[in-house]
Amino acid sequence: MRLKIVLAMAIAGLFLICPAEASRRKVIIDQDAFEGPGLQPMLMIIQNPDVDVLGITIESGDGWQKEEVSQTLRMLELIGRTDIPVAAGATYPLINSQATLTLREKLYGAVPYKGAWMDEWPSYNTMQRRAAHGPDIVPPRPEGAPSIRPIDESAADFLLRKTRELPGEVAIVALGPLTNIALAQRIDDGFAARAKEVVLMGGGHLLGVDLDKPQDEFAMQLAYNPRQSFNFYWDPEAAHIVLTSPWRHVTLVTDDAPVPTSGTAELIARATASHRPVARYVAQIAQAGFPLWDESAAAAWLDPHIVTRRGTLAIDVQTEPGAHYGGVLTWPAGKGPGLGERDVDVVYGVDVPMLNRMFVDLLGR
Repeated sequence: MRLKIVLAMAIAGLFLICPAEASRRKVIIDQDAFEGPGLQPMLMIIQNPDVDVLGITIESGDGWQKEEVSQTLRMLELIGRTDIPVAAGATYPLINSQATLTLREKLYGAVPYKGAWMDEWPSYNTMQRRAAHGPDIVPPRPEGAPSIRPIDESAADFLLRKTRELPGEVAIVALGPLTNIALAQRIDDGFAARAKEVVLMGGGHLLGVDLDKPQDEFAMQLAYNPRQSFNFYWDPEAAHIVLTSPWRHVTLVTDDAPVPTSGTAELIARATASHRPVARYVAQIAQAGFPLWDESAAAAWLDPHIVTRRGTLAIDVQTEPGAHYGGVLTWPAGKGPGLGERDVDVVYGVDVPMLNRMFVDLLGR
């Protein structure tokens, strides 16, 4: 009799737990997870108790894919979340290349920030950056190397499998270049329609820069090319594919959204004061001074109430060769040329105090 009672209580407990588990928002994070700004937004999403992170897919962008995968795996080890699978994705863009960028620079002028293609860090760089290296090199890091490995499945295949298993339920928060997402769509043209939504990060539209003052590398890329955005010009063809795919809903959080804010030393100190595992990790890898770009995109997906200014635009990315290759193209909603461009929910501004509170709360848990 006692055994029957215990079994009945256990079954009842399962019924009590399962609805809550089922209601958690399901997400795949796609990211060029390089240095603190690439890792902190992922941690914000992971730390939210209402979110079920199905996996993390990695492509090159700010850094090379192999190094980013290694750092992501080590992060998950140190915070005790090795249950989250990591899938390695694209090392190179679909068509764009370092040789192409070098030729464009000779024709049209230097590009201030080139991500993994930076040969050296020039004098206007404001951050402590790792020495430039090739795509197959994974330099040692203070936090050590991971003992776990990525799953034996490509990023594109993982994205396809999860959206097939959970049609209409999986959000994709894509914080870096869009190569993995584009590959999944080209492998299976039903992929985008199966996802619940996609959230993208990039595209500067409103940010004003005083050209009479010295600029760091981040401001320079907007000052002289206001429609250029690294996440798009690293792989313009991938961005074009994603922006012309039949998603249920597309949100673009622009580079303008978190202005004026940055990850200040004071903000990082508040976020890491708890000395819990995530806070200890952030204290080790964070650098003060980066704009909270990806963090604002993560926050806007986690809590749309943070958005203070938004609009709707038809958006595409220029793929024709020339000075504006990779540039963001925009039209009023519904007024595009009709070549597949989507009407996109564009986030121009977020509540900065709320963003800072979310940053401190989630990373300090």
